[in-house]
Amino acid sequence: MSFAQSVQSTWGRWLKAAEVYRDRRQLIILLMGFASGMPFLLTGATLTYWMSRTDVNLTTIGLFALVGTPYAFKFAWAPLVDQMPLPVLDRWLGRRRSWMLLAQVGILVSVVLLAWSDPARTPWFTAAAAVLVAFFSATQDIAVDAYRIEILRDEEQGAGSATTQLGYRIALWIVDAMSLLLPSLLPWPVVISLIALLIVIGMVTVLYAKEPKVERPVLDSAQAWVKQAVVRPFAEFLAYRGWFVILLFALLYKYGDALGGTMARPFFNQMGFSGPEIFGVTKSFGVAATIFGGLAGGIVVARYGLFKALLVAGILQAITNLLFAWVAVEPRDLVVLTLAITADNFSGALGGVAFIGYLSSLCTAGMAGTQYALLTSLMAFGRTTMSAGGGWLAAQMGWVEFWIATTLIAIPGLLLLLWLWHVSQKKTPPSVKKEGQ
Repeated sequence: MSFAQSVQSTWGRWLKAAEVYRDRRQLIILLMGFASGMPFLLTGATLTYWMSRTDVNLTTIGLFALVGTPYAFKFAWAPLVDQMPLPVLDRWLGRRRSWMLLAQVGILVSVVLLAWSDPARTPWFTAAAAVLVAFFSATQDIAVDAYRIEILRDEEQGAGSATTQLGYRIALWIVDAMSLLLPSLLPWPVVISLIALLIVIGMVTVLYAKEPKVERPVLDSAQAWVKQAVVRPFAEFLAYRGWFVILLFALLYKYGDALGGTMARPFFNQMGFSGPEIFGVTKSFGVAATIFGGLAGGIVVARYGLFKALLVAGILQAITNLLFAWVAVEPRDLVVLTLAITADNFSGALGGVAFIGYLSSLCTAGMAGTQYALLTSLMAFGRTTMSAGGGWLAAQMGWVEFWIATTLIAIPGLLLLLWLWHVSQKKTPPSVKKEGQ
C-alpha cells in the first residue's frame, strides 16, 4: 500500500468513527445535557453573585454552599427514579421521560420561587428554594444519565458523554452570561425568572424523544420492589470480576487532575496573573480546548475503544500537569500559562468523556440510574473531599513539587486501569439487554 493510500485509509477510518455524532439520538442527548446544566449555577456562582450584589454578608454567602448537598446524595433516591412508575405519566411517556418531565416542572417552580425570594431579608426562604432547585436538578440528572446509558450501545457511550458535556457547558455559558449582563438592565427576580424559562427546552426535548426499550419485571409486593430497586442494582454490579478495583478506579482515575484543579486559581494568583488575564485565557483558549477535547474523546472512543482511550487520556492528564510546574518556573509568562491551560483542558475533557463512557458501560439497563449515581458519587468524592488537602500540600512542598506530585498521583489510577483492561472480558450482566443489543 502506498503512503497516499495509507493516509486515505487512516483518514477514512477516523471519518467513520466521527459518524457516531450524526445519530439523531445525539441531538436529543445534547439538549438533555443542556437541561441538566441549566439549573446548576443557580445553586452556586449565580446565587452567590446575586447575594453579593444585595449586600448579604460573606459568612451567610459561604454557608449557602450547603444548598448543593442534594447533588452529593442523589444515589439515595436513585432507586425510586429507576423503579417507581409515576401515575399517568409513566403510561404516557415511559419511566425515564416521565421522571425527567416531573423534575423539570419542579425545577421551573423552584427557580421561580428562588427568583422572587429576598436573600437579604429572608435568607432561609432563599436557601429552601435553592435546595429545592438542587434536589429537582439532581433528580433530573439521574433520569438523564439513565436515559443516555439505555438509549446508546456501549461503543456509543463515549460520544454520548461528549455530547452531554457539550450541552451542559452551553447551558452554563448562557446562564452565566444572563446573570452577569442582564442585572444592569432588569431586576434580579426578572433575570432569574427568565433563566427559569430555559428549562422549557428540556421539556420540549422530553416530548420529542423516544423512550428506551427496556424490559421491566412486574413488582407485585414490597419485597419484590426492594429486591429490584435496591438489592439487584448492587448485586448486578458485584457480579463484575474486580468490582472493588472498579470502585477504586472510579475514585482515583481523575484524582491527580482534581487535586490540581482545586488549587489552580490560587496558583495563578500567586504567579502574578491578574483576574482579567486569568478570565481571558480560561474563557477563550480553555473553553475551546474543553469543547474540542470532549468531541475528540467521543471519536477516539468510537475509533479505539474505551480502554485505549482511557489509557491515552490518563497519561495525557498526568503529563499536562507538569506544564503548570513550567508556569511556576516561568511566572508571569502569559504564553506558557495559555499553553498549560489549553493542554490541561483538552486532556481533561478527553479523559472525562472516556471515563464517563466507561462508567456508563458498567450500568445495566433498567437500573442504570442507581448504578451510575453510585459510581459518580465516588468520582465526586475524589473531586471534592479528597482534594481538600491540596492547599496544605502546596504550602508544604512548593508549587513546582506540588504539580509534579499531582502527576505521580495519577499512577495508581493508571495501574488499576491496566488491570481492568486485562479482565475486561467480563461484560455487563446480560439479565437486561439494551435496545439494539
